[in-house]
Amino acid sequence: MLVADLHLHSKYSRATSKDMDLESLEKWAGIKGINVLGTADFTHPLWLEGLKNKLEPAEEGLFKIKNGSVRFLLSTEISCIYSKGGKVRKIHIIVLAPSFEAVGKINAKLDKIGNLKADGRPILGLDALELAKICWDASKDCLVIPAHAWTPWFGIFGSKSGFDSMEECFGDYSKYIYSIETGLSSDPAMNWRLSSLDNITLISNSDSHSPSKIGREANVLNVGVNYSEITGAIKEGSPDKFLYTVEFFPEEGKYHYDGHRACEVSLSPQESKKYNNICPVCGRPLTIGVMNRVEELADRPEGFKPEGAVPYKSLVPLKEIIAETLGVGAGSLKVGKAYDSLIKNIGSEFEILLSADKKDLAGTAGPEIAEGVVRVREGKVQVEPGYDGVYGKVKIFSQNEERGKIRQKTLF
Repeated sequence: MLVADLHLHSKYSRATSKDMDLESLEKWAGIKGINVLGTADFTHPLWLEGLKNKLEPAEEGLFKIKNGSVRFLLSTEISCIYSKGGKVRKIHIIVLAPSFEAVGKINAKLDKIGNLKADGRPILGLDALELAKICWDASKDCLVIPAHAWTPWFGIFGSKSGFDSMEECFGDYSKYIYSIETGLSSDPAMNWRLSSLDNITLISNSDSHSPSKIGREANVLNVGVNYSEITGAIKEGSPDKFLYTVEFFPEEGKYHYDGHRACEVSLSPQESKKYNNICPVCGRPLTIGVMNRVEELADRPEGFKPEGAVPYKSLVPLKEIIAETLGVGAGSLKVGKAYDSLIKNIGSEFEILLSADKKDLAGTAGPEIAEGVVRVREGKVQVEPGYDGVYGKVKIFSQNEERGKIRQKTLF
């Protein structure tokens, strides 16, 4: 079993932690239980120079830090903003590349179009199809994947991106787009409602801007550790090789519901309809979220599952579970101490979240935290949906549930 997180950012991307370097990523991949990480930001000259200096070849198409156990796969995200057919189009694209040679060819072309030094995720006035062609010209083994496909401004199906279909973006070349990324605000079940995505593999990645957030979404594969087999599993989307994705509960994502952050207005698609998609507080158009767009574009009912679809598991990051259980902030010392103890005594975060025995968890961190992990595993959570850039809030325990009673119940 191989866990891969292929979309994240380096310290050269806007609004990222200065700790997003290879050494920190190596360390946190070990803590999380991730085997393969995207390098991120291969278009940025300084980051690329560091990748070339610090990474050495491992298996085919993969790299590692000297004496490191984590594998790195060359990846980046590019922001395309352009006009086409009288409309402004905005889309973020993930690119996976098999070699530094291919990366060099891509960068040489893109450097003539925009400033690659300005941001780890460069903003280019380039048609998404033209970007795809540049990547495929550099190597037929490059994968081009629309990022966080449903988020309002830069997802291929986002309410403000300018696209309603893959064909509108990539034309006849859509058949070479094998995959999309679900993003934090949607999960596979939401995407299964579109028959047009039946031959598209749904992948999930963290899109992390800090080391501790890697793996909050990920892909679990049953393949050899090399570029061809990993990208082959993504292309094929067969549940034999692509075992499942690890997902946020989509309500926790920043754009699940419609709303206005400044007005503190959060609305379901049905509620937005009543207001004609206008904010009831300020009278301006609402930011239309992911759930609404799925409802708009879906041609199937909720609950439909295509035959042979890759399954998924919805999880909450371990620190959030501990924080909610203890009633403190996720960044508190108390949470850090409990987290470190679990990692030290049980194993990686994925082991703890997915398979660790409840008794072992209780023995290390107490019965309440063990109960919290199991409830998340079983999907017994309530989430106040995120909207317009505000993360949703997960509730594992109800307000009137007393922790002492949980302790007694779990002990006996």
